[in-house]
Amino acid sequence: MAKIIFIEPDGTERAVDAQAGTSLMEAAVNNGVDGIEADCGGVCACATCHVYVAAEWLQAAGPRTDIEEAMLDLAHEPRDSSRLSCQVRVTDALDGLIVSIPESQR
Repeated sequence: MAKIIFIEPDGTERAVDAQAGTSLMEAAVNNGVDGIEADCGGVCACATCHVYVAAEWLQAAGPRTDIEEAMLDLAHEPRDSSRLSCQVRVTDALDGLIVSIPESQR
């Protein structure tokens, strides 16, 4: 179990407990975090679960896949720290991870 801190579009911090092996998207949706639309249900076919990973957590979150890179081209205001939350799997090493949700997913 890892505690993930989501910073919602309005600046509200939401700390949620996420089961190892689930995705950040699943943790957000299951806990009612605002701003994660997850239109495709987590199959990396949209960019509506876009988040910004805090700089100190980028390496721990792991590298982007080629398909994730392509989908991020569709994301609202992508940055170097952008990830699709459906593609980041929770591990115990991510306990304390901070991600920010953009103002829009479109």
